[in-house]
Amino acid sequence: MKLTTKGRFAVTAMIDLALRSGDGPVTLAGISERQKISLSYLEQLFGKLRRYSLVDSVRGPGGGYCLARPALQITVADIVRAVDEPLDATQCGGKENCMDDERCMTHELWATLNTKMYEYLTSVTLADLVDKQITAMGGDVSVLKDARRSRSGSRAKTMAAFA
Repeated sequence: MKLTTKGRFAVTAMIDLALRSGDGPVTLAGISERQKISLSYLEQLFGKLRRYSLVDSVRGPGGGYCLARPALQITVADIVRAVDEPLDATQCGGKENCMDDERCMTHELWATLNTKMYEYLTSVTLADLVDKQITAMGGDVSVLKDARRSRSGSRAKTMAAFA
């Protein structure tokens, strides 16, 4: 059991988006460049994130993506579910037919692990992850730049996007 690149990239891209969304829509090209994720892959992921109502798209010049709701209301579990990332430690996919169409002896162990993983991922919000990134940067959010323009924001301005 492991989280694939689909889930990892979706979470990474959402953190990038949340960090920069205070100035308006963020381009996928900018996220692609900063995070070294293929633009076409991001387009697929953001299509799913949009259908799950986690992001909104803005068309036209100056367009891009923005969060559809405050970062405090988006959990890692929401992001992972939106991109159809299966987090299942059971061998049977929860069908209880692990061993010759019967439940295996360790089914309950792995099913409980699934529950604990989702509980944890539900407890971590996008805002939590953004806070950790800002702290890792020493609180200096002025280093954040979108591909279209520079900004000289402050932590308060960035965090206003999460209210």
